[in-house]
Amino acid sequence: MKIAIVGSEAYPFSKTGGLGDVTGSLFREFQKMGHDVYLFTPLYRCTLENFGHNIEKISLEFDIPLGKDIKHCKIYTYSKELAGSPQLRRDPSKNIFFIGNDEFFNRQDLYEDHSGAYSDNDARFAFFCKGVIELIKVMELRLDIIHCNDWQTGLIPLYLKTLYLDSEFFRDTRTVFTIHNIAYQGLFTPASLELLGLGMEFLNPEGIEFYGNISYLKAGILWSDVITTVSNSYAREILTPEFGFGMEGVLNKRSQSLLGIPNGIDYTEWNPASDPNLPYSYTRTKLTGKRECKRELMKRCAFKDEIDKPLFAFVGRLSYQKGLDLLISSLTESIMRDLNLVIIGKGEEQYKRLLSYLKSRFPEKIFFYNGFDESLAHLTYAGSDVFLMPSRYEPCGIGQMIAMRYGTITIGRKTGGLSDTIEDGRTGFLFEEFSREALTMAIKIALNTFKFKKLWIEMIKDSMSRDFSWKKSAQKYLTLYSDIRHERQLS
Repeated sequence: MKIAIVGSEAYPFSKTGGLGDVTGSLFREFQKMGHDVYLFTPLYRCTLENFGHNIEKISLEFDIPLGKDIKHCKIYTYSKELAGSPQLRRDPSKNIFFIGNDEFFNRQDLYEDHSGAYSDNDARFAFFCKGVIELIKVMELRLDIIHCNDWQTGLIPLYLKTLYLDSEFFRDTRTVFTIHNIAYQGLFTPASLELLGLGMEFLNPEGIEFYGNISYLKAGILWSDVITTVSNSYAREILTPEFGFGMEGVLNKRSQSLLGIPNGIDYTEWNPASDPNLPYSYTRTKLTGKRECKRELMKRCAFKDEIDKPLFAFVGRLSYQKGLDLLISSLTESIMRDLNLVIIGKGEEQYKRLLSYLKSRFPEKIFFYNGFDESLAHLTYAGSDVFLMPSRYEPCGIGQMIAMRYGTITIGRKTGGLSDTIEDGRTGFLFEEFSREALTMAIKIALNTFKFKKLWIEMIKDSMSRDFSWKKSAQKYLTLYSDIRHERQLS
């Protein structure tokens, strides 16, 4: 099968969150399975800084019309395998393509600067979408599937069924559009229609108009052949006003073409038996190393040598979605007497201030790292006893899968992918209501369960036995692709 994976970020080249993990991991998994798969992503400054010695400009280049302007598109790929990169050591250099334009992508960050989202994100990702389509055509890649990810790629399905409708080249190509987080919708003013090359007939509720703006996400939803999202529960939740962020009506119209396929994690990167970031390795049947990782983590955090006291952790974005306000309000004097807490993350300023204040209240009990350190994150997953995910909503969640892989018991809200992956009382603890009282009760249940060492060890082993590898998720996507091809052949 001939497949294209298209994403505005792809790990390890670029990443701001789970989107980058998915596109990069899915591409690598399909390659391992022997499929003819291609990856398309922008050439950002960070990509050049980290991988420039293995990136090479190829002879293909062309112009992209954006409204009244013409922007030049350069194409880059690898000159060789990435020597020394554990993520790509097994990947051949071919089939990875970067869409290049310095004006659009040679910037400090992917989507925003200190003042907020880049004002020309509409042009940047319209250029990217058109560049991908033109490159596929120029290279004569007769693809079965173009798999688009999130709003930044939402124009591709729309373009294929409008501007490229009469192109014989794409007659047998079908599109899958994956929603990773419906809160991010790619909203721009109607003035953007001109640079997209689309007429005013698209500015209506049946088109890409969305409450007076236009939405790239809506374009992907309406014009793709199939819509997926990243967990079964989230696929149901986004059909409701509570979780649909205004898109629930559009999604309900296409509910027969919507399904959930859970994300996975890279089991070569996340493996306590071979993780180079850990001072001690361990397995499900030999857990001694986990206790030693806990001891090392406590040293790094300057905690007292209280190895038998529960060590809780949070690793992730400091954001409204992740329930930081709920977590902070739950950490009372009585709770903090019974545990130590590690928090690693970067994000919204208000949460940085609140966490800094909390650390000042409990200086010997709380460690807060404002930022992200890959090695420290790995050690935290391994060395903690309990992982906290009190999310308002969670499309899939990666943290709980990593925590379970490392035998760390998760407390999570019963929403989205958390409710699909955590088995309450066996691999973690779920609470339903988004309230301080509900989270506090879940923490107390975990603390009480921790006292029963035999039961706790069984939960650790049960967690580590669960399979969240990308192989399972990739196979579900392949089944979907095959079904779409079959429908095409019958039509």
